[in-house]
This record gives sequence, C-alpha cells and structure tokens, in this order.
Amino acid sequence: MVGSNNMLKWLWLSALVAALDLATKAIASHYLLLYQPVPVFPGFNWTLAHNSGAAFSFLASESGWQRWFFSVIALVVSIGITIWIKRLAPTQTWLAVALALVLGGAIGNLWDRVTLGYVVDFIDVYYQQSHWPAFNIADSAICVGAVLLVIDSFRGERDDATNDTNDTKETKTKNGA
Repeated sequence: MVGSNNMLKWLWLSALVAALDLATKAIASHYLLLYQPVPVFPGFNWTLAHNSGAAFSFLASESGWQRWFFSVIALVVSIGITIWIKRLAPTQTWLAVALALVLGGAIGNLWDRVTLGYVVDFIDVYYQQSHWPAFNIADSAICVGAVLLVIDSFRGERDDATNDTNDTKETKTKNGA
C-alpha cells in the first residue's frame, strides 16, 4: 500500500504538469495570433504555432499519418512510464520526479495531438535572427525530466559503487579479513 501512495504522489505531479501545459496552451491559443510574434524581451517572444510533427517539427509536412503514429508512441511510453513509476522504491525520488515530468509532458502533448491534430507551441526563444523551434510547457517538462534522468543515472552509479564498497568492507569484517 505504501508503494501505491508513493505512486499517486508522482502521478499527481504528472497531472499538474499536464494541466499547467493545457491551461497555458489554451491561453496562448485564445490571445495570440498564429505565427505572429509578441515580443516580451530581447531573445524571447510569445508566438503561437501548430506543430503536426514531432520535436523540431520532424515529419510535420507529411500527410497526417504522423498524428496517429506519434499518438500511439506517446500512449505506449506513458503506460510504460506509469508502470515504471509504480515499481520505484520510495527512496528513488530523483528518478520519480524525472519520470513524472516526462509523463506529464507526454500526456499534455498527446491530448493536443488527439483532440486537435497538432501540438500547440507558443514559447519562442531566439538569438539575433536564429530562432529555436517554438515549444510549450510539456516540451519543457520532458526536457527537464530527461536531464534529471541523465543526472540520476550518474547518481545511481555512484550510489551503487558506494554500496558495493560498503558491502565488500562488511563482508571482510565479518569474515575476519
């Protein structure tokens, strides 16, 4: 039962990310005109964009099959992450946060893809004339989650190495070595 409560905590974080993502996309869609930048400060605009492809508009120019292809991938990944979160130990906080962020972002973009046929993007970061592809809160959560996954993988190796060293010392002490 403790694992279920732990899992619910992380699924609430995912739900919060998805809700924040969908709310900000609704606000952007209501107040912004498609592809018309609204300057906020140098290097940052609000710009409404519709992305029918994947990250960086990959496959956006295809005939529409990519909508369902990316939807199925997002659904399968979301189910896999949910199962992974359920199996985490209560001490695996970094990994749980990382997975919850990725899951929340995946759900936010999946909702758009299924209901609209495209993902709503509205954050436009640029330097001089070079613009990063527009993105949204879901994309940000996925990226932060991915970075945390990488950091956790390094932390995990360090923790495992420490545990192995301690286990070896305990074994030698018990055996009189």
